[in-house]
Amino acid sequence: MPKDLKGRDAPGYGRHVFICGHERPDDASRPSCKKRGSLELLANIKAAAREGGLEDIRIQKSGCLDFCENGIACVVYPRGTWYRLQPEINIKSFIENLKNGTIDSSLLMRFDE
Repeated sequence: MPKDLKGRDAPGYGRHVFICGHERPDDASRPSCKKRGSLELLANIKAAAREGGLEDIRIQKSGCLDFCENGIACVVYPRGTWYRLQPEINIKSFIENLKNGTIDSSLLMRFDE
């Protein structure tokens, strides 16, 4: 394997966080996560993750995850935990949950509403 600049000897992460960065046109019938501030939130979460020393967790922008009516769509793998984020979430708490592998039930996306 070619030398990895981050010192890894194999690909992969313990957890992979995808935050929707999709943008729909202004006249679309559905909202979009980018217009709700998802990219700014993503940047803030990534910065907090770096500050918190999260090295085995990849946090990145995704294309449309659908379910955008619920808020900013986010999914964490390998568990497949779906969150609905808002720009004003407690990022430190979210990072702690990622770090510990726990779930923040207050942010869970509800499919029964």
